[in-house]
Amino acid sequence: MDFTFNADQQAFRDSVSRFLMVEAAPEKLRDIWQTDVGRSPEMRAKIAEQGLTALSVPEDFGGLGLGDVDWALMTQELGYFAIPDSLADSAYLATGLLNALPEGHELRQTWLPRMADGRVRVAVGHAVNPWVADAHLADLLLLPHVSAAGTQWHALTPAQARITALPSIDSSRRLATVEWTPSEATRIADAESGQVLADELLDRGALNVSGQLLGLAQRMLDLTVDYAAQRKQFGKAIGSFQAVKHQLADVVTKIEFAKPVFYRAACALAKGEPNRAVRVSHAKLACAEAAWLAARKGIQVHGAMGYTWEVDLQMFMKRAWVLDSAWGDRTFHKARLADVLLADGAPLGPGNTFLNL
Repeated sequence: MDFTFNADQQAFRDSVSRFLMVEAAPEKLRDIWQTDVGRSPEMRAKIAEQGLTALSVPEDFGGLGLGDVDWALMTQELGYFAIPDSLADSAYLATGLLNALPEGHELRQTWLPRMADGRVRVAVGHAVNPWVADAHLADLLLLPHVSAAGTQWHALTPAQARITALPSIDSSRRLATVEWTPSEATRIADAESGQVLADELLDRGALNVSGQLLGLAQRMLDLTVDYAAQRKQFGKAIGSFQAVKHQLADVVTKIEFAKPVFYRAACALAKGEPNRAVRVSHAKLACAEAAWLAARKGIQVHGAMGYTWEVDLQMFMKRAWVLDSAWGDRTFHKARLADVLLADGAPLGPGNTFLNL
């Protein structure tokens, strides 16, 4: 299996990284965190100017038509810089949901062009997530209605729902409860076709979070290495002490082991492989473990200073804690893995577990 990204994909990642390095600097994040809405219209406009809101929109509607593998690189950068914006939720998840509707569907014709140029925000819910991110700013809400027959999908304007903001330890991730009443007028997919959409959205949402967790883990590691190189104890930089090196080496190992698992999941999702759900769950668990370890080791090396507002580490650590339970917590994804791994006749062992499971 070749996980090498081509030159265009790498160039795209580098350009996004350079853009976010300036526009999502830690000092700007702090300012945005303290606003009432937790979002910056100026940042959103610049994101749209870069074409990032159009990545998954089909070319017929003014987008770039990129897929899951391209977003595997993109989500890592979004996590690395912890941008205070629901770009992935709208441009990747909601766009993917609209793309999956039948061709000629009114919702596709109306909203995809507007999403491509960044004029609108679309918030998306799912049964596995009790709260909806950025519902307070959305121009359109795509919400599921779960019944015994399956999952219906409905499209609502904020005026058709009651939205209640909720507190979050990550001030840039704004969550809300959404109360609404399903109706024939708002339904866009019935229970049979809607269940397929819900399953695809779950895998895509978990993959999105996995990439961000991987990026967060790398950022927390970089911040901790930088701190260890500058902080001195007994006349020496603490990074020169073997005990500190061992702590950070453990984080590097977790990140490097999580990367191929994450890329394999993105490939499975892009190709529509039958076992993509277990691939995605494996990726979510591996990336979450890497991010949690990076946060814990970062705090230890910082001597608990990382909790304080003045230290950048706390911003990325809080985002990692929040995303760990988004789109299925560890118990959920372990259960999905167990259903496959513990099944009678499961194809395990060399040549099966990684390639064909």
